[in-house]
Amino acid sequence: MNKSELIEALAEEMQLPVREAASITNTIIETMSEALANGDSIEIRGFGSFVVKEYGSYTGRNPKTGEKIKVEPKKLPFFKVGKDLRERVNKSRSS
Repeated sequence: MNKSELIEALAEEMQLPVREAASITNTIIETMSEALANGDSIEIRGFGSFVVKEYGSYTGRNPKTGEKIKVEPKKLPFFKVGKDLRERVNKSRSS
């Protein structure tokens, strides 16, 4: 599912105009993005949680040349699936 499919599903489920569903979806995504950019975590019960993990610097290799390079410290968003979602996905796979 991509963003436009999510918007269409929201519009259909809530009987909203697509433009309003798009605005709601964009607001949710923007709010979540801002929270992660500020270092906050997001928890959606039954779905999962988003956290920002910090990685220290390390020495890596340029895959083309094999040359050693220093990789700067970085922060990356990480998603941890919730128990309910994991069970639902596993249940659908075994059917």
